[in-house]
Amino acid sequence: MPTATVVRRRRAAVCAAAGAAFAMGVSFGASAGEERPPATPAATAQPRGSTPGASPTATPAPDAVDALSLRQQVGRLVVLRFHGTTVPSYVRKVLHNGWASGAILFAENVGSPEQLRALTAALRTSGRAGGATPIVCTDQEGGAIRNVKWAPPTLPAAAQVPGRDAKAAAVALRAAGINVSLAPVADVPSVDGAALAAREFSRDPHRAATATRAAIGGWLAGGVKPTVKHFPGLGGATVNTDQGSATINGGAPTDADLAPFKAAIAAKVPIVMSSHAVYPRLDRRHIASQSPAVLKDLLRGRLGFTGVVMTDSVEAAAVRATGRTEDVAVRSIRAGNDIVLTTGQGSWIRAYRALLAEARSSTSFRALVRASAARVLALQKSLS
Repeated sequence: MPTATVVRRRRAAVCAAAGAAFAMGVSFGASAGEERPPATPAATAQPRGSTPGASPTATPAPDAVDALSLRQQVGRLVVLRFHGTTVPSYVRKVLHNGWASGAILFAENVGSPEQLRALTAALRTSGRAGGATPIVCTDQEGGAIRNVKWAPPTLPAAAQVPGRDAKAAAVALRAAGINVSLAPVADVPSVDGAALAAREFSRDPHRAATATRAAIGGWLAGGVKPTVKHFPGLGGATVNTDQGSATINGGAPTDADLAPFKAAIAAKVPIVMSSHAVYPRLDRRHIASQSPAVLKDLLRGRLGFTGVVMTDSVEAAAVRATGRTEDVAVRSIRAGNDIVLTTGQGSWIRAYRALLAEARSSTSFRALVRASAARVLALQKSLS
């Protein structure tokens, strides 16, 4: 996620544009809003190398996703961000219409326990009118990376008792109305000066895998869906992709890098977050979040993950270096992500419009949209 300083710098630029962008951007025409994509049978085959029953978010019956209009299917593929401690009217409308699957909360959205419960209740009410429980997510890794300051884990990852602390955090977040945590971090530091070293469980792959699996179990036991990140591992990066581009050499991702992610999948983690680094051994041309080799061949194929794949924030500098929000959104879904995480207030509409236009013009992309929407819808139906 972008740092608080980066977010503040962007806020002034996007706030004025957001309202106008929403007012102009969602006016696609009444008939277009009701268009129905052609129904296709739900896939029943397991991905190559997968284990039957490995998915915590099995695809729902065909009529569940096919009951959605194309605009609503596309909406399942975007999570938005907004400013302030109350839910803006445009966000209520977006969720009500099913044009986003949910929202990410930052520290600026969180004031007090009472205020946060009111805010999340407004998000849930709006989203349920759109036919599904909205994703309400936040970063709650522990220590300094903790947007709900009164909730656990108070210690950074390396000092936690992972299962116990994750469960306590989940109970607190669930009481506040948050149903998805963007944690745990499964990266294993492998170089001096690793950018995310302070946020990781251990330099030892076995200990990191054990801690990751315990944390997944704790989050699930506490009633909040965890998100393991940043696939396939940022332990070899000396630059945080929020601040700049990162290329990870040395054979990455190695077995050590992948061990915690394999443990997370075995623990039935429902969401995997893709990283924005380049892994030349797998794909020299694309960052991981835009790489079919990383997400389809490795994550879906070799590791057998069948849940929801979400990008890290598309506002990150490493993503900005690859092109416009519109192009990034389409490439991300084509690569194998199910959700594009937008954290700039003006970004949701740009991503949404680009995805909708591509779905209208491309039969193959429309099939990807349907498959991703089905996975996200299954996740939403599992949320409390």
